[in-house]
Amino acid sequence: MVDEVLVSAEEILVVDEVLVSAEEILVVDEVLVSAEEILVVNEAATDFQQSCIKIEKKKKMNCGLLTNKNEPVPLKHIEVDLQVHGHVGMVTSTLQYVNEEKSPLEAVFVFPMPSGAALCQFSAKIADKEIVAEVQEKQEAREQYDDALSSGEEAFLLEESEESVDVFKLSVGSLPPGQSAAVTFIYIIELSVQADHSLQFCLPAVLNPRYTPAGTGGGIVSEITSSSTAIPYSLSFTAHVSSPNPITKVESKCSLEPLMFLNTDHTNAKVSLCAGHKFDQDVELNLYYQNPHQLTAIVEAGAPTAEPGTLMGDPVVMVSFYPEFPESVMSSVSSCGEFVFVMDRSGSMSCSMHNGPGAQERIVCARDTLLLLLKSLPMGCYFNIYGFGSHYESFFPKSVQYSQDTMEQAVRKVKEMGADMGGTEILQPLEHIYKQPCIPNHPRQLFIFTDGEVGNTKDVLQCVRSNADFHRCFSFGIGEGASSALIRGLAEDSCGHAQFITGTERMQAKVMQSLRYALQPAVIDITEDWKGVSCTRLSSAITSLFHGQRALIYAQLKGEDCQKPDAKGKITIRYHLGGQEVSNTVDFSLMPAEKSRLAIHRLGARSLIRSLERDAQDEGADKEALKTRVVELSKQSGVSSSHTAFIAVHKGSGQAMKQPVVKRRIPTPMLMMACSMKSSRLMAAPMASRRLMAAPMALGRCMAAPVNSFCCAMVPDLPTNALGASDYAMVECDGGFDINPESLEVPKDPLLQLISLQKASGCWEMEAELAEVFGRTEKDLNGQIPAQVKPDVWATLLALIWLHGFKIDAQVEWQFLAMKAVAWIRSQKVVNQSACVQAGNALLGCQIKEDALGL
Repeated sequence: MVDEVLVSAEEILVVDEVLVSAEEILVVDEVLVSAEEILVVNEAATDFQQSCIKIEKKKKMNCGLLTNKNEPVPLKHIEVDLQVHGHVGMVTSTLQYVNEEKSPLEAVFVFPMPSGAALCQFSAKIADKEIVAEVQEKQEAREQYDDALSSGEEAFLLEESEESVDVFKLSVGSLPPGQSAAVTFIYIIELSVQADHSLQFCLPAVLNPRYTPAGTGGGIVSEITSSSTAIPYSLSFTAHVSSPNPITKVESKCSLEPLMFLNTDHTNAKVSLCAGHKFDQDVELNLYYQNPHQLTAIVEAGAPTAEPGTLMGDPVVMVSFYPEFPESVMSSVSSCGEFVFVMDRSGSMSCSMHNGPGAQERIVCARDTLLLLLKSLPMGCYFNIYGFGSHYESFFPKSVQYSQDTMEQAVRKVKEMGADMGGTEILQPLEHIYKQPCIPNHPRQLFIFTDGEVGNTKDVLQCVRSNADFHRCFSFGIGEGASSALIRGLAEDSCGHAQFITGTERMQAKVMQSLRYALQPAVIDITEDWKGVSCTRLSSAITSLFHGQRALIYAQLKGEDCQKPDAKGKITIRYHLGGQEVSNTVDFSLMPAEKSRLAIHRLGARSLIRSLERDAQDEGADKEALKTRVVELSKQSGVSSSHTAFIAVHKGSGQAMKQPVVKRRIPTPMLMMACSMKSSRLMAAPMASRRLMAAPMALGRCMAAPVNSFCCAMVPDLPTNALGASDYAMVECDGGFDINPESLEVPKDPLLQLISLQKASGCWEMEAELAEVFGRTEKDLNGQIPAQVKPDVWATLLALIWLHGFKIDAQVEWQFLAMKAVAWIRSQKVVNQSACVQAGNALLGCQIKEDALGL
């Protein structure tokens, strides 16, 4: 065990009433070494249920840095106002700061922003002085910021991360002692469509620490601070919703004030977050409109001060395309395809799905889901499974044909999968997969599971984008804080579909929805025909849409006078779905219906900017020319990009500061995601070349986590060979570790039991485990077999009846298993099928009709 610890003084953390620093903790021959303070660590016990480390203070630390004691942090309150116009939301966030220290303060606040958001305005108010930021080329903005600080001027710098487009860094520089400041930024975003046809707005409350592979720069992502203590600032949130179609309801997992309609036709409404919201989950709003599949078009007038002929000077139209899938299409399923499942097995996957009772580890939930996927694949397809962490491995050297033998091999290996492969390096396995030759007549489809904690998002997406002609990605973000830029980017850049599984949501249901997308026809061959208008498209071309997906089309209108009340345009969208040609047409007025503060213009500009940024990553691209165009568009529209930043400087006395600036990192709101006690010991990093964690992650009391868990934010992703079983350190949480091993046992899920027993062909065999699922004995089942019916036919019929009778609420999860079972029964040509169904109902106590089973 560890006897002595040398601790530095960069960051102060609280462990059992003792101040402990963890800026640089290294392991050298089982001794944790840094440089300034010596602490003695005494082991209290070695028993798993009682062991902990009590740290005794040998020398008082004197570090004038941010602590979990009474020292204040400058951020005090966040106020968010959401203005929704149909499918578009405009978000105004105000961050209020106070410098309560005795020295000038430079605060750094790193925060997440939804993927696809367009940051378009930034201002700051210091006391009674207000300054509005302007967009500049990023390096010029940084230099101006540094010059302002050295001259004693107040300055603010807001820039996009170079590693991930959903991370922004706000530098609040040179706040004098006792000074207050309010920073306001505005962004525009498209609301995402959910499975129930609602539109969802999400205000991220967390941002997980990102894992950046060795050899890549740290950048903004590496500066992200996660806090294991209560966030010392509050949040207020209000949403105003307007829509061409009536609003039927607004729902959220967070507590809301009652919905207030502002007019009689229910096209305008207001809703607010209840007071006292805690940063334990994202703020999600689901908006429900009438006639969600209706093709709509909204025209927005250009800015009066902008030059005609420019993007911001001309009118812009936004078309919402959300095709409806008929039942005949939904019921058809393909048996072809190469399915490659890519599973994150990094250390962070050992965290719990949520903080509530009965929460599973992410990796356990992912294993169960992978088992369900394996059982649901159609006969005749091909598949393979990859696990990745600091390295990667595959179940088979290449994709194999789906059969009972290959399925059983895969199932055995899936059951052994753990969160034991270290860091999160997804790029290498993807590159390996893309190098494999495609199988003729079996389109390649990737299912990628990860908690999204990577730092080289842009490199990963570029790899996916360059191979998009040969595959589709169905991506799954697991747990709160998964990078929306990574998860959505994987899907969008390959014409796939993205899903996020958070809180108590069942992963199986969402994954099976994506499998349905992969096996069912999609909207393809999409064309647009514009009448009465001349336009330049701003958004990328739509190549395909799956059931439940929507596309927003942005186009700049040329030479049209939107002031003419009778001016009209028309767009017809044609496409193929299930072998049939379909067309949708909408006539629209060129007269703007309402003022939307150039929301549509800016989203169109964002779409064009992102397209140009992707083009710049292609081999042979004229990067400088594309960068110049991006900077020009960004400045013109006020929309952020990877090459620009918002800079605001207040010209003060011009005198240089007499006191040194104190730099503070403000903790980002972060979930207390719990880790299972199966891996509850905090692992120190191997040898002197490894850090225990990237500074400045907080390693404090697990204040909000259950007593049987650790805060996942405390544990880094480490290679599996980092330590032996005895080379662990453990920190005592509030409440201690009163663990009863029997209480950690998770009761068996009968649905998962049933799934695990199904054969690749779709049938079940008569066995004791199957009878246990039904709450019967094998003798009971055998004693009720109708005459001239084979045992496996009887077992399969019983399984179908049980699913429909007892698990109908989870039908989306077992629908493909049932389809395989029905196809198999039909192939058996059962003579007395009706009598079998009747006997099965009698045995299981159900009343399921034969046609309900699909027979």
